[in-house]
Order: sequence, then C-alpha cells, then structure tokens
Amino acid sequence: MRRKISPMTLSRRNFLATTGAVAAGVTLMPYKSFSAEEKQVNVYNWDTYIGETTLDDFGNATGIEAKMDLFADNDELFAKLKEGNPGYDVIIPSDTYVERMASAGMLIPLDHDKIPNIANIEPAFLDVAFDPGRAHSLPYMWGTIGVGYRVSRVEGVPASWKWLYDSDKYSGSLALLGDGATVLGQGLKYLGMSLNSVDPAEIKQAEELLIAQKQHIKVFADDNGQDLLLSGEADVVQEWNGDILQVMAEDDDISYAVPTEGALIWEDGMAIPTGAPHPENAHAFINYLLDAEAGALIADYIQYATPNAAAKKLMSADYINNPAIFPTDETLARCEAAKYLGEDGIRLYDEAWTRVNAA
Repeated sequence: MRRKISPMTLSRRNFLATTGAVAAGVTLMPYKSFSAEEKQVNVYNWDTYIGETTLDDFGNATGIEAKMDLFADNDELFAKLKEGNPGYDVIIPSDTYVERMASAGMLIPLDHDKIPNIANIEPAFLDVAFDPGRAHSLPYMWGTIGVGYRVSRVEGVPASWKWLYDSDKYSGSLALLGDGATVLGQGLKYLGMSLNSVDPAEIKQAEELLIAQKQHIKVFADDNGQDLLLSGEADVVQEWNGDILQVMAEDDDISYAVPTEGALIWEDGMAIPTGAPHPENAHAFINYLLDAEAGALIADYIQYATPNAAAKKLMSADYINNPAIFPTDETLARCEAAKYLGEDGIRLYDEAWTRVNAA
C-alpha cells in the first residue's frame, strides 16, 4: 500500500532549514522508564511506510535499536499475529483491523501517560468509532483511495469508477487493487451503495460487475498500480493516494482523482500487539513517531496526510494545500470510512472475491 518517494525527498538538515525549525524539539519518555528491557523494538509495518531516517533517528535519540519487518496487506498482518505474536512490539494496522484485532484480544491497551506526544494529534482523531477513546491505537496516517492515471493517455479526467468497473474504453490498460474487500467496496460505491454493505444481494451485484469487467482488466495488482503507471504498463489504476503522489513527483504526466461517486477514506494506526516482548520500548517508539519534527519528516517522505497537528505546522504549503493529500470538504463528503463488518460480513466479501478470481 505504501511506496517511498525518491529524489525530491528532503534530508533532515534541509528539512530543518526550509521549515525554519531551530531545534529538534523531540519529546521523549525518560529513558529510565524502559531500562529493564533490552534496547530493542521490533516493528511490523507496510513496505517503505516510514521516513528515510526515522529508525536511525529514534535509535540515536533513545539508545533503542529499531528493527522493522514488512507486510503486504492487513490480511497478512492479521494472519501472522492470529497464530501468536512472533516477537513484534509495534504494528501499523488499518482502522477496521484495529477493531477486529482488539475484539480478538490481539492488542494490548495503550498507556497514554507514556505517550505525551498525544498532545500533538488533531482532536478529530482522538475518539473514533473503530477505537473509542483510542484505547488500542493512535493515528499514523490517513488518506483516500482513487484513480491514478496517465494524463496523455486518457480523455479528460477519469474521475469515475466507471472507467475501471464498467467500460471497455481503456481495455487492457486497467489495474485494480488485489484486496477483495476494497475492490468490491469501491464497486458498491459506483453502484450507489455503501462500501460497508452486508446485504448479500448488493455484494452479489458488485461481484457480477467485476466479473463482467475482468476481460478489460490487465491485473488485480498487489498494491503496485503506481509502478504500472510509471512504467507505462497501465494507464488507469485504482490506488492509494500517497502511492500515486509519490510517482507524480517522478513523472508529471501522472495524476490522481477521487471518483465522483465517492471512495474509501482510511486511517492507519499504531498499536502494540499482545505478547509484545518490549512494551515499554513500544510506547517510546509510538511517542517518537508522534513528535512534531519526526512526524513531519515521515509525512514529507511518504506523502500521506498526517493527523499530527504539530507536524503539519512544519510542512510546506505545497503539502498542506495539495487536495490529493488533504481532500476538500466536498470530496470528503462523498467518501466513506470502512467499518468492521464482523466475521460473517468478512466471509461474504471473501467468498465473493473468490468467485471473481475464479471467473
């Protein structure tokens, strides 16, 4: 889901110079609070979904070595932790998976007293339906899903799911994501329904729409639609906004739009899985990611919307005013957050996606 940006990214030194920051200002927990643990924290994260120097900066600031493994999607994260925690201290699940994992006893409650940088979070993110009172998670990044496209190869702005779900206009040059619930959910939005529907008849309509469209779809991509755009292998793709923004920095013939029918708005959070071997260090790491300067460096590098108000104050106008990062209120009004549908609801989508793949 997440891909790092390349040549345009700012170095730590240049970032401080261009934003006018005069000191690091990192708010950390006293080191003595986690002195009983070995100086290590193990992180399980999306691919390249962190700042260029974040892990090293954290180590330099705290003396704790941060190691990171990568997962491809929430299903992989959930499956690995469901079998028992193999040693991770901090994980980055998406909103519905926070609720799903908390309900299954897979997350430990956070000690907010050990995370003073909670004060940097925008108030709107401090109490959310999927995690009331932020008992088990704190916000990391948020964004939308939409249409990435090569400007010179399409007519106008393909700002509708129609061009991916219900048309032969760009046949053979379309790529959709490989996550069944996400793909079916956007199909439901195109059909005028909720992406959280658990009505079998409505899910069936989205399934049939995709099966009919398969002949025109080049690939259900494992979150690499941005690379297909960049290489010229696809002209219209379904992707996460930050991923498209990152390749837009490399190729000005690429752009992004949120479909007029609406789309998913998502949030990824930071959580501590049950059985974490270094829970104190985990709290310290989460607190570090919520620091103003550290958060700004991460957001600049990965080009997703930060929920960190203090970090946002350090960002450039190009970042803050970019509607592909921070959508307008009108666009957000058309979007919909995913809900945890329960295991029965998840099963409906899994079964429908199996039939789409088999067709």
